[in-house]
Amino acid sequence: MKTTFFFGFLFTISSFSIAIGQVPQVPQTIYFAGMTLRLNGALQNEIQAEVNAQYRSPSHFQTKLDRVNLYLPIVDRVLREEGVPTDFKYLVIQESSLISDAVSTSNAVGFWQFKQGTAEEVSLRVDREIDERKNIVSSTRGAATYLKKHQKYLDNWAITLVSYQMGLGGANNYFKGRYKGQREMDLDRKTYWYLKKFLAHKIAYEGQMGKTVSNGDYLHEYPVKGPTDLKAVAKRLGVSESHLRNYNKWASRGKIPGDRTYVITYILNGIVPERPVLVSNPPVATDDGLVPLRKNARGFPKVSGNTANASQPREIEINGIKGILATSSSQRQLASQAGISERKLRRSNDLKPTDPVQAGRYYYTRRKKSKGEPAEHVVQVGETLWGISQLYGIRLHSLMAKNRVYRDEQLMPGMVLRLRKYYKRNETVARVKLTPANRQATTPPPVQKKESQTTPIAPPTSRKEIKVPIQEPTPRVLEHLVEPGDTLYAISRKYGVTVDELKVWNQIGQDNVLSVGQKLEIKK
Repeated sequence: MKTTFFFGFLFTISSFSIAIGQVPQVPQTIYFAGMTLRLNGALQNEIQAEVNAQYRSPSHFQTKLDRVNLYLPIVDRVLREEGVPTDFKYLVIQESSLISDAVSTSNAVGFWQFKQGTAEEVSLRVDREIDERKNIVSSTRGAATYLKKHQKYLDNWAITLVSYQMGLGGANNYFKGRYKGQREMDLDRKTYWYLKKFLAHKIAYEGQMGKTVSNGDYLHEYPVKGPTDLKAVAKRLGVSESHLRNYNKWASRGKIPGDRTYVITYILNGIVPERPVLVSNPPVATDDGLVPLRKNARGFPKVSGNTANASQPREIEINGIKGILATSSSQRQLASQAGISERKLRRSNDLKPTDPVQAGRYYYTRRKKSKGEPAEHVVQVGETLWGISQLYGIRLHSLMAKNRVYRDEQLMPGMVLRLRKYYKRNETVARVKLTPANRQATTPPPVQKKESQTTPIAPPTSRKEIKVPIQEPTPRVLEHLVEPGDTLYAISRKYGVTVDELKVWNQIGQDNVLSVGQKLEIKK
């Protein structure tokens, strides 16, 4: 998959510019997809030159960075759902600069630069009506499928990354299996160019993840089951048809067929999801085929302090609690970055030992509080208890106890969770009907502003309370057949259970090893 493009359109963006911080320096050791890559001095210098080139033009870098912060939260979420290391999100920057209709000299198209034959192999629809290579959600799932297939044979994520450019056969012939199964590699200037270029993109952009787009825009998703068209969807969303056409070039004729659910993307100002949400079962569509996704309230989490050095210990506070911007993808690395123990990191963020962390997100380095600042929070579609607790800096067990809700399966859209007071013993949890008028935003990512500039959370809208008794779901047993590329984390997200539950139900040891064809028991 080549990376030379004829750009079919220019991504429209304001001329707003920000001061770009210091160019990140290439370390001797890079952690990638659970691997340790050691670079010699000559290779460090070569990759550093490529990183410097990314930062050379502030205006060009800002334009590209805005696309990164629009699209990569979606890419990150899909990769997690598919069980592919999220470090691969930087590959889509390398492939297309996140331009949806980029076309290479070899006629590869879209975000992940698929040729038509390869796209069809990974179940992407490509015809006169639909080209899913230009759909950020569909194409990322296709890329994940492609990568997992190669990893099954190569058993080395770094070599699998190279195979994305040269193909599985090309990688087998070039490397002849000499790195198979290795989790540590020593790299020098003879390293294949595609891997070197990727590492430069990872270093250049990982510290910039999770920041605001310069003009305050954020990308939202809206699943649609046709048949319908963009004109009808635009009317429902309150945006122009031309706006939807600009951000959904995969629907070349503006028509959405009824063969599957497609995800429409569109722009709203100043509203952003706080964390990629892994929804095991898609929300039920309304009569017109549109599925409303959650929108999160403005103002939280509140980030203050020296946000220019947010990745350094003791420089920022999140909701008044010491925190840090993660630049790594494991608990061990983040704890080392923060200068605290892994145990303290987990306790401060209500993490289990098997939970991943996400580079570009903010984490607490001191214990959260027993209360949140707002009085309550209205649950939106797809939210989790953990996500809400991180949003307001309230301990997870405190949030659960105040509302007598202990599992994500008990959360219902419109449920009014209390963040300061407890629901009384015989008091039922209030619930409101979510309509376009009262559906709120809930979680902008940390905005690099002074605390006094932070927009306060909107007060609760007037509502009619609906009494909703809390009931445990009736247990039922499902069976999952392990496929190549499956991980405990991906399976847990698919079925809405925890990794620890999967391990207990199926007597899986501490090594977390799964075998292709293994049958796992899921108790819902």
